[in-house]
Amino acid sequence: MTQIPRYAIYYLPPPGSVLDRFGSALLGYDVVTGAEPPFPEAMTRAVPDWAAITREPRKYGFHATLKAPIALAAGQSEAELLWACATFAETPRAIPVIAPVVQSIGSFIAVVPSAPSDELVQLATDCVRSFDTFRAPLTAADRARRKPAQLTPRQIQYLDHWGYPYVIEEFRFHMTLTGSLDRVRHVELLGLLRQQFDVLDLGTLAIDRIAVCRQDSAGERFRSIGQFQLRPMP
Repeated sequence: MTQIPRYAIYYLPPPGSVLDRFGSALLGYDVVTGAEPPFPEAMTRAVPDWAAITREPRKYGFHATLKAPIALAAGQSEAELLWACATFAETPRAIPVIAPVVQSIGSFIAVVPSAPSDELVQLATDCVRSFDTFRAPLTAADRARRKPAQLTPRQIQYLDHWGYPYVIEEFRFHMTLTGSLDRVRHVELLGLLRQQFDVLDLGTLAIDRIAVCRQDSAGERFRSIGQFQLRPMP
């Protein structure tokens, strides 16, 4: 059984930014404030079951995962994790800048970079490694939930070593907008979401902050408990 509470290291858009408002409205949940903004009228009018389509990502809020949800290891505390994130953020680093687009990723739709970014992979890898001492060992149930029979040998290696299979070169930055979709719904919604996103006119996006989010119980949504601006290289 999953240990509770759980903590994750996310990228969250700056609170109140156009991207933050876009994602929070589409999911019907603001991971920073805990508010439930109304879905965009254009979406609910065109897609009557939009609330059901976004039920799964709503639990996590609009985000990109840098360190997947973990239970804290014995002897570690929330305060220490927050302090470690603040220290991490103060270390000068190359700030990734991406050109965001709406694209398919597996069976769902997300905001993703239009091109690979070595700096972004490095940031995610640094998060995975830097905060792994806070991670409780993966339980047998949680390992099974990752369906290792469907993973590659490298992904299984990462699952067993880091508690999550999609890290380092397997990492794919994405900010999820839907749950899993069948092929017909995928085609229908991809075009609609691209239209909604294009209105934002976001040419570039700096991945210049990290956030700690906490889930208090299995049925609860994640909520931001700390945000940290990354220090750029001089």
